[in-house]
Amino acid sequence: MEELNRFLQDHAEGDLLPWSAQVAAAGRFGVSLAQVEAAVLTMGLLPARYQRNRHAISVGQQRRLFRSNVAVIGCGGLGGYVIEELARLGVGTIIAIDPDVFEEHNLNRQLLSSPATLGRAKVEAAAARVAEINPAVTLVPIQVAYAPENGKELLQGSQVIVDALDSIQTRLALAATCTELGIPMVHGAIGGWYGQVATQFPGDDIVQKLYRRWVEGKGVEQRLGNPSFTPALVASIEVAEVCKILLGVGETLRFQKLSINLLEMTFASIGIES
Repeated sequence: MEELNRFLQDHAEGDLLPWSAQVAAAGRFGVSLAQVEAAVLTMGLLPARYQRNRHAISVGQQRRLFRSNVAVIGCGGLGGYVIEELARLGVGTIIAIDPDVFEEHNLNRQLLSSPATLGRAKVEAAAARVAEINPAVTLVPIQVAYAPENGKELLQGSQVIVDALDSIQTRLALAATCTELGIPMVHGAIGGWYGQVATQFPGDDIVQKLYRRWVEGKGVEQRLGNPSFTPALVASIEVAEVCKILLGVGETLRFQKLSINLLEMTFASIGIES
């Protein structure tokens, strides 16, 4: 470890370490890129890829993000963007959970989809994408459907859960599992030009209150569809919420629903009774 640290220090440019030096260190010392990144951040250096974060996220906070574990439930419209942004943000471990494969109707909005990935498991595409854009991040692909029966096993150990589902029934079950495990959950939903985001901490039961009038079936996205821009925006707000929770900074959407209307370009924060 001392030799690795000396190598990293020798190849640093100020307090930044170029990607080429990280790759060289991994090859020379026979360690993973994740181990190299952990060493870099522990030394108080900053991987150069994050240099545009530094005025918003300190080196210490970047280290905290790297040591974090976030589970994303659903790797479609919302989940693909969430995974992309978490990886670029530097969250060290991402658990991607989705049973599905890409179909042609996904191509209009799902970031991880392309003609080449049709028929491919969404979690496999997520793993390949993360390996391409930030190989220091570990993505764990789990090609199963979340259910109350497997929820504890799937989510145990994660610090934040991201709801990227399209089923209200499954979303309500996920919220209950998060409460049982004591894990915060960031909820996002989309439909046509519209979206919403809310953050639930253990014991809040926010998602249950949001859908207290729901009877059966999927959400309005089945009727309204989804253009490309709605999931990108809602997912970005979800990632911002995740970042604030992990770092313990700023104000989250706790006890609030951010209601988004892109057709009229209005954003409204609506209080939810505690």
